[in-house]
Amino acid sequence: MGTLIVIVIIALVIIFLALTIKIVPQQRVGVVERLGKFNRLLQPGVNILIPIIDHVRVNHDLRIQQAHVPPQSVITKDNVQVQIDTIIFYQIVAPEQATYGISDYVSGVRNITTATMRQIIGKLELDETLSGREKISTEIRIALDEATEKWGVRIERVEVIDIKPPTDIQEAMDKQMKAERSKRAIVLEAEAAKQDMILRAEGDKQSKILKAEGDKEARIREAEGFRQAQELEALGQAKAIQAVAEAERTRIEQLRAAGLDENVLAYKSFEALSEVAKGPANKVFIPSSAIETLGAAGAIGEMFKAKKPE
Repeated sequence: MGTLIVIVIIALVIIFLALTIKIVPQQRVGVVERLGKFNRLLQPGVNILIPIIDHVRVNHDLRIQQAHVPPQSVITKDNVQVQIDTIIFYQIVAPEQATYGISDYVSGVRNITTATMRQIIGKLELDETLSGREKISTEIRIALDEATEKWGVRIERVEVIDIKPPTDIQEAMDKQMKAERSKRAIVLEAEAAKQDMILRAEGDKQSKILKAEGDKEARIREAEGFRQAQELEALGQAKAIQAVAEAERTRIEQLRAAGLDENVLAYKSFEALSEVAKGPANKVFIPSSAIETLGAAGAIGEMFKAKKPE
């Protein structure tokens, strides 16, 4: 009997400890009720309860969780029935409200998602529905946030996984897509041919412009060379005339040094000017003040001619 009593006592102690000590894992909380009324939350770690009086009603996972909404058949604005598959990511932020605010928050989230989806798709045409996944997800999330705020649940993300139109609509869309691709290919080919013709014409134009510029530059350089040649030739003739004039001036100075009178010198100067003016490209300008002197020189010349036969 003594052994049996000891065993019973040990069993009662173990049961008492099991009912008293609760170990809660990380990222989990327990909702404790005392005599049927909410008392507190069990935090991660070791927690002490009063057996029979305290009761853990539910344990909540605080990690981000996902709820898959079964594919729903909805009708668009243009009366096309499409099937939409959605998934929702949520997190419990207020375990007490998640326990007492709604009986099943997962079912509530799914039902609100389905109802909101029908309202949104009913305002959109098929093309808008197929291209508006982001818009649909955003509007569903806004509607869920408004409802789940009182449930202690925060909606992290709503994703539209797939949108399936009817088979005949899908086949028509595939044909349309192929036609659009063929059209784009033809347009791109025509655009490429157009660009090729434009580039060729532009190249021909640039070639003609460069050729004309080259001819112009060649003519300019040729004219410049001809002008420089004339300038050099005129400069050479001017230097030759200057040399002749210098020589004549030297000769006249020598005659003057020899004691000849002014009339003889004037005559000799006239002879020198006559020789200078014989060239086809030479022009001699004589001031009017020298006309009388040249006239006197002419008379002296006649006198010299008369004396030559003797």
